Amino acid sequence: MRYVSTRGAAPVLGFEDVLLAGLARDGGLYVPESWPQFSPDEIRALRGLPYAEIAVRVMLPFLGGAIAEDEFRAIVRDTYATFDHAAVTPLVQLDSRTWVLELFHGPTLAFKDVALQLLGRLFDHVLAKRGQRVTIVGATSGDTGSAAIEACRDRENVDIVILHPQGRTSAVQRRQMTTVLSSNVHNVALEGTFDDCQDLVKALFNDGAFRDRVGLSAVNSINWARIMAQIVYYFAAAVALGAPDRKVAFTVPTGNFGNVYAAYGARAMGLPIDRLVVGSNSNDILARFFASGSMVMAPVTPTLSPSMDIQISSNFERLLFDLLGRDGSAVQASMDRFRAEGRFAVTPDQLNAALVLFAGYRVDETQTMDIIRATATASGGYTLDPHTAVGVGAAAAALSDAGVVDDAAAMVVLSTAHPAKFPDAVEQATGRRPGLPPRLSDLFEREERLTVLPNDLAEVQSFVMGRSRAAGANA
Repeated sequence: MRYVSTRGAAPVLGFEDVLLAGLARDGGLYVPESWPQFSPDEIRALRGLPYAEIAVRVMLPFLGGAIAEDEFRAIVRDTYATFDHAAVTPLVQLDSRTWVLELFHGPTLAFKDVALQLLGRLFDHVLAKRGQRVTIVGATSGDTGSAAIEACRDRENVDIVILHPQGRTSAVQRRQMTTVLSSNVHNVALEGTFDDCQDLVKALFNDGAFRDRVGLSAVNSINWARIMAQIVYYFAAAVALGAPDRKVAFTVPTGNFGNVYAAYGARAMGLPIDRLVVGSNSNDILARFFASGSMVMAPVTPTLSPSMDIQISSNFERLLFDLLGRDGSAVQASMDRFRAEGRFAVTPDQLNAALVLFAGYRVDETQTMDIIRATATASGGYTLDPHTAVGVGAAAAALSDAGVVDDAAAMVVLSTAHPAKFPDAVEQATGRRPGLPPRLSDLFEREERLTVLPNDLAEVQSFVMGRSRAAGANA
């Protein structure tokens, strides 16, 4: 298995190098040179297996022999033994046609744990084998940071720096990051938006000398291994609902496009996915793209679902690579235009190719609150977090639009966070304040540690350099 950059000018790499590299040297994102294929019989053979075993079978082809199967199986089993639910990602039925896929049973109560708990262990395995250190720098709009920190805390060969937009995450999200006092964990509250955080991380990666000095690596969804791990729960959910003998549609509340791109990957591998519905909040750049074929940046509006408050959807570049015929230079030109002008467009034929699979819907703040309230009432108390509520609203819209979803397809909405991560919104909608699990019940009593920095590349670069043990070793 080899991996190529979406911009076509970076070296072709194997799995271990892609894991450690994160972003490609040309600024692009790594994708498989070709997708492994699962036959209907191979998909049927996943029925009834534990989640960890499904994960091994789905991910093993992506490793290209870099990790022995028995070693990888041990890593995967160890990863998912940390989750609170025996099914790891259980399905809950909402109505005759709609299920919720609960992805929040990991250590930090968000879907990011499913991939990042594995990623931390893969880093440990590969770095120990190579005798290397890395410095991980990531940007978060809320959930990636805490999941990445939890995955990397106290690991001998890793230092981690996470940037979050100051004042634009929930208090629970912030404290899950800033109360981890491990010596290798460093939190930055940036005076800016999530897109500013993400831009600074990309700028650090694009500085070759700095990147090499600190051994820079990434754990956010620009890292291919994150996508690889997320593909698994689409297989697990679809098989549980009858695939490959029954079609399944998925609705994904998304801002950065990584989670729904993993579903695109599952379909490319042979999973019979009928439709992928993208749920956007008021920051609806993705819904607008699927309606028009134009990606047009707008100011970021703070919402009840802050993890989706994004206008630069990094992982969309992976889909664009395919829409543009895997032409790296064409992707580079589109991304350059987007940076310079805040917009780019695809042709009608390219948009139509995307619309064979994708549909996009916007769910605003009022609708989000109404959906949380209505779902709790109709189900006898089942509680959605605001992000999942956006997904439920988008799914309902897709199911009511004639011809969008096959009549025989089950609809699965991805539930990306525990409602207790957003207690104010849930309480406002339902009158009931969701409690944190016992292991997090003292979260608001714990000491916080963070550094506030301006939206300035030199300041952030200096901060990272001063906290990177790899930089000292490479001096």
